[in-house]
Amino acid sequence: MPHALPVHVLAAGGTTETVDPSGSIPQLIIAALIGIVVIIALITWLKVHPFIALTIGALGVGIGAGLAPDKAVTSFGDGFGATMTSVGILVGLGAMFGKMLVDSGAADRIVDTLVRKSSKAALPWTMALIGALIGLPMFFEVGLVLLIPIIVLVARRSEVPIMKIAVPALVGLSTMHAFVPPHPGPLVAISTVGANLGTTLAFGIVLAIPVIILAGPLFARVAARWVDIPAPDMFGSRGSVATAGAAAGSGSFSDDPAHSGRQARRRPATQDTASLPSGKSDFTRVISEPRSPSFTVALIGILLPVVLMLAQAIREASAPDATGSWVSLLDFLGSPVIAIGIAAVYAMVFFAIGGGMDRSAVSKSLESALPPVAGVLLIVGAGGGFKQVLIDTGIGGVIADAVKDSGVSVLLVAWVVSALVRVATGSATVATVTAAGIMAPIAADLSSPMTSLLVLAIGAGSVFLSHVNDAGFWLVKGYLNTTVGQTFKTWTVLECLISVFGLLGVLLAGVFIR
Repeated sequence: MPHALPVHVLAAGGTTETVDPSGSIPQLIIAALIGIVVIIALITWLKVHPFIALTIGALGVGIGAGLAPDKAVTSFGDGFGATMTSVGILVGLGAMFGKMLVDSGAADRIVDTLVRKSSKAALPWTMALIGALIGLPMFFEVGLVLLIPIIVLVARRSEVPIMKIAVPALVGLSTMHAFVPPHPGPLVAISTVGANLGTTLAFGIVLAIPVIILAGPLFARVAARWVDIPAPDMFGSRGSVATAGAAAGSGSFSDDPAHSGRQARRRPATQDTASLPSGKSDFTRVISEPRSPSFTVALIGILLPVVLMLAQAIREASAPDATGSWVSLLDFLGSPVIAIGIAAVYAMVFFAIGGGMDRSAVSKSLESALPPVAGVLLIVGAGGGFKQVLIDTGIGGVIADAVKDSGVSVLLVAWVVSALVRVATGSATVATVTAAGIMAPIAADLSSPMTSLLVLAIGAGSVFLSHVNDAGFWLVKGYLNTTVGQTFKTWTVLECLISVFGLLGVLLAGVFIR
C-alpha cells in the first residue's frame, strides 16, 4: 500500500518542516490507536507507572507506524528533552514559589481573605475569575503551578470539595489559553489566516465568558460528585489549614462573610509546620496574623510574573518591529522562565521576611519543594516524548489532509481539523498551527469578522479531548493526585466542554456575522 503524501508539522523553534509519513494511512492510524490503548491498559489494569507505560507506548507506536527502532528512540528522546526544557524548568521554579507561598503564610493569607469575602456558593465563581485573569497573559503550565497552592488551600480552608475549586480555576486558565491572544497559539493563527488582532481579542473575551461559566462553576458541581477526593498535600501541610477552622469554632467556613471575618479575627495564633515529603518537620514556628506576609505582598508575588509576561506580550503585539535596549530588557524579563524565576526570588525575600522565616527555613522549604514534583516531571517528559513520536510519524498531518477538502461549514471544518490533530499529537499549539495553515487559503475569501471567528474555531478544537499524550493531562493528574480514570472524568471532560461550547458559540456568532 502506498505511503501518504508528505505533510507539514511544527518543528522546534516554531518553524514548520515537511515530514514524510512513516507508513500508509491505515498503518499510522492503527498504530496510534493501539499505542494509546496499550498505555491506558498498562496504567489502569496492570498498575504500571505512567512514565514506564508512556515510554513503552511511544516506542511501540513509532515502530508500529514504520519508524526504524533507533529513529523511534531518538524521536522519543527529542520530545522528552524539548518538553523538559519548556515545561520542566517552569514546574521546578513554580514548585519552589508554591512551597514558599505556603510555608511563609502568604498563601494562607490569600486563602483567609478569599474565605472571608466569599460564601461557599461564591467560591467556585471567584476561582473561575482568578483562573481567567491569571490565564490571560500566561502559558497554561505557568498559571497552573501558580494556581495549584491557592486551589488546594482554598479547598482545605473552606471545606469545599476540591473539584468545585479546581475545575473553575482550570477552566478559566485553559479557556484563555485557547481563545485569547497573547497566547502563542491564537497569535500564530491570527497571523497565518490574516485576522485582525483587536477583533479576535474582543470576540475571544466575549466567547470566553459563557464558556467559563458553563464548563467551570456549573460543571464543577457534577465533577465534585463524580470525583469526591480530599485536597492533596503536595505543597506540605500548614497546621492552620487543617485546624484553624476547628480552633475558631464549629466550622472553618460560614456563608456569612461578616461572620467568617469575625472568626478569623478571633482566631488565636496557631502552630505552623512546614512538612517534608517524609512527613517529618524541619522547623516549627508560631504564626500570628501580623507575622504572615500582608495580602498586598502576597498578591504582588502572584501577579509579578503575570505583569512581566503581559508587558512583553503587549510589546510584541503593539510594536513587533521595535528595537532598542528597552525592548531587549522587556523581552528578557517577560520570558516565562525569567518571569517566574523573578517571582521565586521575590518569594524568597519578601515572603520570608513577612513570614518570619530565617535563611535555614527558606533553604529547607525550597529543598522540600522538588521531591514531590520529580515523578510529575518524568511523566510530563514521557508524554512529550510520546507526542513527538506521533508527530514524526506524520499522523497529525495525515488527519488534517483527510478533512481538508470537506464541504461542510468552514468554521466546523477548522474545528474538526484542529481537534483531530490535537487528539493525535496531544499538542494544542501543533493543532493550532496545522489547522491555521490548512485553512489559510479559505480564509482569504472571508470577511474580517469571519476570519476572527475562524481563529476562535481553531482555538476551540485545539483543546479537545486531552488524554494520555498531552503533558497537561499528567500535570493536572499529578498535582491533584487523581487516578487516570478520575482525570478523564474531570480534566478531559472539562477540556471537551470548553471545546464544544466554544464551537457552538462560534457557529452561533457565524449566523449573524458574515
